[in-house]
Amino acid sequence: MKTAKGKGTARTTKEVLKPTDDRKVGKRKAPAIVDKSSKRPTKKEKAKKDPNKPKRPPSAFFVFLEEFRLTFKKEHPTVKAVSAVGKAGGQKWKSMSNAEKAPYEAKAAKRKVEYEKLMNAYNKKQDTTDDGDEESDRSKSEVNDEENEASGEEVHEDEEEEDDEEEEDDEDDD
Repeated sequence: MKTAKGKGTARTTKEVLKPTDDRKVGKRKAPAIVDKSSKRPTKKEKAKKDPNKPKRPPSAFFVFLEEFRLTFKKEHPTVKAVSAVGKAGGQKWKSMSNAEKAPYEAKAAKRKVEYEKLMNAYNKKQDTTDDGDEESDRSKSEVNDEENEASGEEVHEDEEEEDDEEEEDDEDDD
């Protein structure tokens, strides 16, 4: 019998020629080719934004940032990067005490109350416009068909045409 060279136990020729099972060894196999269109989830269509819907109110930090931008631009007229203003504003906001943040939080709370009023009015307006649309989506013929079915009448277009033709024939005979 042959032995393997190097460290370790001796192997026989049968062991050397024996195929290894990839699963036991831990090798990865390439995944089977799958149709890419079925693998990716379809994107949902975004609902169009209503331009009449009120904008959400800014948080206390953004109320602070509005004022901070003005002072920062006066102090640093050469800095044009928006990120620099945001970083400096964030650092200052973190260093402020709760007492210093209080006026900004009060302004943000006032804006939030105004926003809620606007949203209530907006939602009421949306509810009233949605009710009228349901009836208009169905055509008059569909509505009439349902009424006829409910009353037990079932009139087909072919029968109506035949009735019209018979009436015309009767008039011609007179």
